[in-house]
Amino acid sequence: MSNDIADGWDHVVRIINEVVPITGFVKPQNFADLDMLEVGNSGMTIEEQKTHFAFWAAAKSPLLIGTKLASISTNALAILKNPRLLAVNQDSLGKSIGLQRRYAGDKDIWSGPLSDGSTVVIVINWQNSARSLTFNLADIGASSANAVDLWTGSSLGKLTGSYTANIAAHGSFALKLSSVQTIAAPTFTYYNAAASSNTLSGGANTRVVNSTATIVGNVGNGAGTLKFNNIDGGAGGTKLVAFDYINADWTMSNTACSNCRNAYVSVNGGTAVQVQFPISGMTWNILYSGFKVSLSGFQTGKSNTITITNPSAYTPDFYRVGIAN
Repeated sequence: MSNDIADGWDHVVRIINEVVPITGFVKPQNFADLDMLEVGNSGMTIEEQKTHFAFWAAAKSPLLIGTKLASISTNALAILKNPRLLAVNQDSLGKSIGLQRRYAGDKDIWSGPLSDGSTVVIVINWQNSARSLTFNLADIGASSANAVDLWTGSSLGKLTGSYTANIAAHGSFALKLSSVQTIAAPTFTYYNAAASSNTLSGGANTRVVNSTATIVGNVGNGAGTLKFNNIDGGAGGTKLVAFDYINADWTMSNTACSNCRNAYVSVNGGTAVQVQFPISGMTWNILYSGFKVSLSGFQTGKSNTITITNPSAYTPDFYRVGIAN
């Protein structure tokens, strides 16, 4: 499902972005091949190799060894032989993890179901340095769960609300959660990008996708701006916002945002937040729904605005935004 991988972290990032829109189609006899493993080669740190392997395993990709076993290091061999992640990969349910939340430049939260009713979670540290990282269970629709570290097999006990641990640069958590207590999924009030009440400027314009969807494109690349007007901010403060968009800017090479597009989003003219939107598919008529971002700066009442632009490149095309009720 991707261009050839090579030995380097940027290749892993490119393929992670590329698999986002197809994880829901993965099932027995329909597995996404993310390309061979680079575990054991010299282009990534051991922690990057662990993230690479854990993600490939949880996405149910075929795990094809791409190094010389005669000279593989002890640490790299231990990655390939991890029994718990191999069991996740071979789980009979055959469901891939899916992207739940992306915090641009910070972390990704991915999760998916297993045949015994448990949930596998992969949390990726996008930063270039080691740090303390927190995983909020609400990002996967949970309030508490019993957790096992899939790398060590150690029980982490019952997690309530969140889990925090030290993590290496480009490292990850690989967790198996059981006895998961779920929370109600948020509901949203939606605002269409092409509504006449919005403001399009700098070349941004509408495009009819089909009989039910009209999007706004040519946003960014300098002056192109999409401004949603008359948004109900409820009680104000920070709100969960869901974006439905189209991004078919597929690439076979590594860039600063491989298989994704950046947008800068501000509420009521406040400080813009960078959002990285992965591709939605291979053509410009495939919609990705429910990309969630927390945005602050909302005021009470129905006169709020959300402005989207990018001074140096195009953003995705937008269908609508949803504001959590």
